Amino acid sequence: MQGTIKRVIRDRGFGFIRSTDGQEVFFHRSSLQQLNFDGLKEGEAVEFEMERGEKGPRATNVRPGAK
Repeated sequence: MQGTIKRVIRDRGFGFIRSTDGQEVFFHRSSLQQLNFDGLKEGEAVEFEMERGEKGPRATNVRPGAK
């Protein structure tokens, strides 16, 4: 899937991605691949896989998206 970084909560180690279909997807810093959590910016393009978490959709294997 593709999307953009919507929000990063640095002190908590997680954030949210807005997928291209408009869904808000949770991600944890441990799910990042080839990305630096501290360097993430809102609006940055990413690609990811999605799984069903306990509280809703969760992104896994989050990596840089096409520019």
